[in-house]
Amino acid sequence: MAILEVQNISKSFDGSCVLKDINFSLEKGRTLSIIGSSGSGKTTLLRCLNFLETPDTGVISVNGEALFDAAIPQSASETAVRQKRLHFGLVFQQFNLFPQYTVLKNVMLAVQLFACQRPNYKENKKQILSGIEQDAREIIASVGLSEKLQSYPHQLSGGQQQRVAIARALAMHPDILCFDEPTSALDPELTGEVLKVIRGLAEKETTMIIVTHEMQFARDVSDTVLFMDEGVVVEAGPPEEVFGNPKEERTRKFLERYNEN
Repeated sequence: MAILEVQNISKSFDGSCVLKDINFSLEKGRTLSIIGSSGSGKTTLLRCLNFLETPDTGVISVNGEALFDAAIPQSASETAVRQKRLHFGLVFQQFNLFPQYTVLKNVMLAVQLFACQRPNYKENKKQILSGIEQDAREIIASVGLSEKLQSYPHQLSGGQQQRVAIARALAMHPDILCFDEPTSALDPELTGEVLKVIRGLAEKETTMIIVTHEMQFARDVSDTVLFMDEGVVVEAGPPEEVFGNPKEERTRKFLERYNEN
């Protein structure tokens, strides 16, 4: 069974349709890359999946549970929305780290905030925080930043900051890790270190959705590639088919423009 099922998702802003009847599914441990030109709806789709936007129509299910169904009235409480977001981790284009906190604290912070809500938190605070710190240290090590635990964001390169952002998302242990153009804010020479981390996650069978303009990377790392244009899914399939033998004319034209660049 698919870990994620997206059915008939549509979204409009001020009468302009940005997403039109989006359908796809994702198996556990697989990587889906979403490609397409700017304005094709890729980021809006990610924001809908992470409950930063509310779709106008459709159903989003994780592990067989419908987290969102436009046909059913949804709770607008922040607690209910926060619980839905726990299924997804989102790494933004910009790093969005807290400048006043160290790398370790940045990675631990969100986990601590949720831990505080546990009924037994006060009685077991020391033990809980110790476990959170140990987990954060291991995750930071997994992205190659053990020596930067006590560094502040301004002391890090852009690539290192983005790796901290990845570690922060991983610390919540989401079902699905999402990336929104994770290298777009980086200098070209720093892109490789972030892509290496993502490639490593794919090798560990982390379930991921990656919005990217790095076509060769998408071809190499993905199990499925989804091409979007003007708010619709034009073509989806294995990377060797989408990149090597696209069926749709719009896909071919997009890839030709990419190859020219």
